[in-house]
Amino acid sequence: MPVSPARDPLYRGYRFPAEIISYAVWLYYRFALSHRDIEDLLAERGVRVSYEAIRLWCRTFGPVLAVGLRRHRRRAGAKWHLDEVQLKIKGKKHWLWRAVDQDGLVLDILVQERRNQEAAERFLRRVLDGEGQAPRVVVTDKLASYPPALRRVLPGVEHRRHKGLNNRAENSHRPVRKRERVLQRFKSPEHAQRFLEPFSAVHNHFRPRRHLLSADQYRHLRTERFEQWREAARLDCAA
Repeated sequence: MPVSPARDPLYRGYRFPAEIISYAVWLYYRFALSHRDIEDLLAERGVRVSYEAIRLWCRTFGPVLAVGLRRHRRRAGAKWHLDEVQLKIKGKKHWLWRAVDQDGLVLDILVQERRNQEAAERFLRRVLDGEGQAPRVVVTDKLASYPPALRRVLPGVEHRRHKGLNNRAENSHRPVRKRERVLQRFKSPEHAQRFLEPFSAVHNHFRPRRHLLSADQYRHLRTERFEQWREAARLDCAA
């Protein structure tokens, strides 16, 4: 009697195979779908699973897959754009801080209650720790918290302050706003952070600057990105 290969520890204890779990997680973070939408899509393919199970899969595996995708992420450019956008969570203002490079690659996000110098410093240190090297230029809007924070965290880096120069960062908030509407607002700061970290990683990975690529280049890149997704999801070694 043939012996089935050992299951990857990442999926041990789960009834459904890794291909179905990772596919549901990919659908959730790649497209503007709810857990119930994904339940229906899987049901059409003969997979009977509840939306609650899908919610738990996304919560459990989203961060793990995001870490795997970031290993394949290219190095950030020398120009960083920083911006913050307001999130209203249970009637209280919070701020989503975001850093992108000159090509729109999301470097990091952080949900905070404040928009002051301390919050700016905390976010800058987080981005710097994640990237491992300082940029040549940092572009921000005219928020007064940025100049003193940059002097403390990134001394010597050129700082450009102009609202029109920061359209790259401001435009990168649009996908977040779209998903916020689908989710009917974030339920807590932790919920926002927990969702947006994997969402940003998947968005970076599967949304290249397609308008700069030919059809053949895009198809080749898409195939490569799917192979990297399989590697991050450990599908080649999962039973």
